[in-house]
Amino acid sequence: MGKNSNLRNWAILFRLGNNISGIVGVFLGSVMALGFMPNGYLLYITSLLALSVFFFMGSWNALNDYLDFEIDKLNKPDRPLPSGGISVKDAKLAIISMMLLSLVSLIFAALIANKTENGLIDWSPSVIIWIVAVFLLINYESSSKYSLNLKNRGLPGNLAISAAVAMVVLLGAAGVYHPTNVRVISVAIIGFLFNLSREIIKDVQDMEGDEGRNTLAMKIGAERTRIFAYLISLLSLISIILPFALNIFEDYYLVLTTPGIFLLLRVKTKLANGQDFQAQQLLKKSLYLCVGAFFICSLI
Repeated sequence: MGKNSNLRNWAILFRLGNNISGIVGVFLGSVMALGFMPNGYLLYITSLLALSVFFFMGSWNALNDYLDFEIDKLNKPDRPLPSGGISVKDAKLAIISMMLLSLVSLIFAALIANKTENGLIDWSPSVIIWIVAVFLLINYESSSKYSLNLKNRGLPGNLAISAAVAMVVLLGAAGVYHPTNVRVISVAIIGFLFNLSREIIKDVQDMEGDEGRNTLAMKIGAERTRIFAYLISLLSLISIILPFALNIFEDYYLVLTTPGIFLLLRVKTKLANGQDFQAQQLLKKSLYLCVGAFFICSLI
């Protein structure tokens, strides 16, 4: 029982569900760029990049809890660190280890890429994307005078998190030598807008515990923030439909995205009723359904 409880604490600290979605995102970028499931050396590279993202996200998530330890003592005492389920010392070691594993996975992928006929130079966008993600992590979490301190700046922080999510799909495409694939870029924009709307709504949810933070909700109030989040969700809807109008995707893709669009349209009602948790969960499910549709269509 104790062992299971400890494993559960680590899963919560690393937010394993989100990390697994990162693996899916890398493979989605790879499959959409190629038009088929990667094989041979491309499969090795994609798998290593997926592992790199998995470890990177785990490290970032744990770092977030580590830095919010004192705040979570009051607002989220049941979290693994404030509850004592995981010691601060062990969490720090895990954060460092996970980031090192992310870097090692990237290096192994680069070594394989260097032996291919395309070479390492053409593969370099993958490294650039990883470095940009590290830049966002440092400037989001760090509160030093040399940092942009994005976490405490409201909307810029939401934009940073959403950009990091979008880059996962771009990394998958870059790993198979197609960093500018228009289909992948379209999906990255969809993911960015979905996540941006969700992050803004989550700030409304957390208003009580965010006292002292400069979030958008704290600046303009809950109702205005909900309206702004809804407008972003409308942009998400446009971002799904527009690629069909531009003939980037075949028409039958739109049929498969219908369930995701249906959930997205329900967000307005939830926000109007002040049901913030339900609204951001609808956005999450809608995004997953749309991603699943694009994944399936890419393999047909």
